[in-house]
Amino acid sequence: MDVGGSAFKAAPVDLRTGKTLQAAHVVPSSAPCTWAQGMAAMRELARRFPWCDRIGIGFPGVVREGRTGVVSLLGADWEKLDLARLVTRATKHRTRVINDADAAGLAEMTFGAGRGVRGTVLMLTLGTGIGSALFYDGRLVPNLELGEIPWRGRPIELFASARVRAKRGLDWRDWAERVNVVIEIAEKLTSPELIILGGGVSAEAEKWFRYLRSRTQIVAAKLRNEAGIVGAALAWR
Repeated sequence: MDVGGSAFKAAPVDLRTGKTLQAAHVVPSSAPCTWAQGMAAMRELARRFPWCDRIGIGFPGVVREGRTGVVSLLGADWEKLDLARLVTRATKHRTRVINDADAAGLAEMTFGAGRGVRGTVLMLTLGTGIGSALFYDGRLVPNLELGEIPWRGRPIELFASARVRAKRGLDWRDWAERVNVVIEIAEKLTSPELIILGGGVSAEAEKWFRYLRSRTQIVAAKLRNEAGIVGAALAWR
């Protein structure tokens, strides 16, 4: 399952190949989202694939050993919960939970654009918010929340996310200039050898990648918008 600000999505995943075995089922949602709405969505997703014996969840917030920490996108309802235990109880499926950007990064490092890359790799996911995942020699540094960096008094994801582009009607060039601000800060903080950009907008890279500026090589996520689902399943590896 990939939990986002606009939808909860799920698909069965073959962990050997990273391929989804059926088309993802989508339950539309909003951000913030109440706990009751979210649990109803997750129960519906679990019923769609009853033959799956385990659930992995990519969750938009800090996650430690299945428990949530600070959650800005979905709202305070979701903070300080033993989410893995609660979903296991609600769906009757064993569950593991990781940060959603960490999930997408794991998928790209295992099956996608980061596979075999040594050194420091940074993945940024551009969607309702901005997620980030950092790897060194393939090992994950969990819960890196670069989208929460203050910018003009607010989290930078409220300045440069894909939702901001759509809400403000920004053209690709103007929005890419905002993404450049995020990239510049992220480069100074992490000094990566490679930056992978994911989220739904990665499928339209030809429209805006030419406006990006970086000292680091930038590539689009190969798994596109499925990276979050595939990476959530990889929580079981």
